[in-house]
Amino acid sequence: LVTNKYMLYGCMVGVGIASSSILSMPYAMLAGSLPENKIGVYMGIFNFFIVLPEIIASLFFGWIMSHLLNNNRMLAVQIGGGLMILAGILCYFIVKENKNEEEVMYVTDPKLA
Repeated sequence: LVTNKYMLYGCMVGVGIASSSILSMPYAMLAGSLPENKIGVYMGIFNFFIVLPEIIASLFFGWIMSHLLNNNRMLAVQIGGGLMILAGILCYFIVKENKNEEEVMYVTDPKLA
């Protein structure tokens, strides 16, 4: 596949570009629906809800792995999968979509689209 270790730099540039575009997509989607005078506040709050779980996981997941899961990584993945399924089921019952087409807000400003 890759015969020269320096060829991996080129591969990792592609991975970095893909990763940055994936991670910036939620912000791009949010920016189109925010009022211009409050965009910084709402982006900061949105970023807080993304970063806070990462900080909590980095502080406490090592302890959880060693004391509660007996360093079993597969069990951690299975519990995470089960919790995602549970979250999907809860969203199915809790989130109600508004199917009224008149209430849909369309972006007409080309700068925001």
